[in-house]
Amino acid sequence: MKVKGLRWWIIGMVALGTAINYLARSSLGVAASTIFKELHIGEKEYSWVIMSFQMAYTAAQPICGYILDTLGLRIGFFIFAIAWSFANMAHALAFNWHTLAFCRGLLGFSEAAAIPAGIKTASEWFPSKERGIAGGLFNIGTSFGAMLAPPIVVWAILTYHWQAAFLITGGLGIIFAFLWLYLYRPPEKHRWLGEAESEYIYSGQEASLQADGEKRPKLKELLRKRNFWGIATTRFLSDPVWATLSFWLPLYLIQVRNLPLKDIAMFAWLPFLAADIGCIAGGMLSNILITKFNITTVNSRRISFTVGAVLMTSLCAVGFVQNAYAAIALISVGGFAHQMLSTMAMTLASDLFKKNQVATVSGMAGSAAWLGQLLFTLVMGLLVHQIGYTPFFIALSVLDLIAAAVIWVTIVDPQHDKADARPVVA
Repeated sequence: MKVKGLRWWIIGMVALGTAINYLARSSLGVAASTIFKELHIGEKEYSWVIMSFQMAYTAAQPICGYILDTLGLRIGFFIFAIAWSFANMAHALAFNWHTLAFCRGLLGFSEAAAIPAGIKTASEWFPSKERGIAGGLFNIGTSFGAMLAPPIVVWAILTYHWQAAFLITGGLGIIFAFLWLYLYRPPEKHRWLGEAESEYIYSGQEASLQADGEKRPKLKELLRKRNFWGIATTRFLSDPVWATLSFWLPLYLIQVRNLPLKDIAMFAWLPFLAADIGCIAGGMLSNILITKFNITTVNSRRISFTVGAVLMTSLCAVGFVQNAYAAIALISVGGFAHQMLSTMAMTLASDLFKKNQVATVSGMAGSAAWLGQLLFTLVMGLLVHQIGYTPFFIALSVLDLIAAAVIWVTIVDPQHDKADARPVVA
C-alpha cells in the first residue's frame, strides 16, 4: 500500500507529538492553584519548581539532539516520548515541592527532544523548498498543546482530582509513543512511500547535506562552524519574545491594562492564534521566494526572517496606545511575526547541516534560545516593577532587528560560497 503525500502525514504525526509534549508541560500551570492548596506551597517554592524544568530543558537539548542523530528518529523519539510521559505521570506522586521539582526536572530533560526531532524529520522527509512549511506545521503543535491544556486539566480536576490531570496527559503521550514506533520509518525504509514521492523528496534535497556515514556527530567540528554560531546567536536574540508572551502577557493585561478575567479569557489567546498563522506564513513566503523568484534556500529564510523582524516593531507601540484591545492587536502582530521568524531560524539547521547532524545542531541552538529566554525573563522579573513593561516591549523589537542583522552577516550561503565548511578558528 502506498500513501499519497506521505511526507505531510509524517510531519502531521510530529505536530501531534509536539502538541502532546506541550500539553504535558502546560498541565502544571493550569493545575497550579489547586496544587498550591494540596501540597501547601507558595509562589517562592513554585518558582523553584518552574526553574527546575527550565534549567533541565536548556541543558538537555544538545544531549537529546545528539541521541536522536545517533539512534535515529524512530527509536530516539520513541524513547523520549515514553520518558516525558512517565515523568509527567510521576507528578501525581508528588507530596511536596521538592518531589514536584524533581519530577519537573525529569520532564524538562526528556521533553527537550521535541523540537530537534521535528527539525530532523523535516530534513529527512522534505525537499528544501518545502522544509519551511514543514517546520511551521510541526511548530503549530507548541501553541496548540498549550491551548488544549486548560479544558483537559480543568475537566480532570473537577471530575476526579488534580493527580488525574497528569495521569491523563501522560497517558496520551504513551499512546503517541507507540503510535510513532509503529508508523514511523525513514523515507528509504518506509513501505508506504511511493516512488514518485520518493524521487520528488530526494531530487529537491541538497546533495551536500546527505548523511556522511558517521554514526555520531562530531561535536567539536560542529562548534567550529560559523553557521552554527550564526543560528545560535540569532535564536538567543529572538526567542525572548515567546517567553514574554507565555509568562508575562496575562500579568500585563491584569496589572497594567486592568482587564477582568472574563475579557482575558476571551482575548488573551489571540496572540497565540496569530502565532500559529505566523508559523505557516513564514514557510509559505520562503517557498514562494524559492519557487517564483529563484532565490536560494538560505536567502529565502533570511528574507522571511527579516520581514518578521520588521513586523515585530509593532511591539514598540504597545505601551503607548490607550486602548487595551489595540494593545492586544499589536501583541498579536508580534506573536505572528515571532513565530514567522522563529520557524525560519529553526529551519536553517536543516538547510546548512548534514542529516546526521541536524538534531544535534538544533538542540545546541535551542539551548542558546532558552538561555536568552531565561536571561530576559530574569531581567524582567527584577526590573518590571521599577520601569514598567514598555521598555521591554521596545527591547524585544530591537533584539529581533539585531538578530536579522546577525543572520545576514554571519550565515554563509553554501549555494553562493563554498566557504561554509570553513571553521571559525584556524
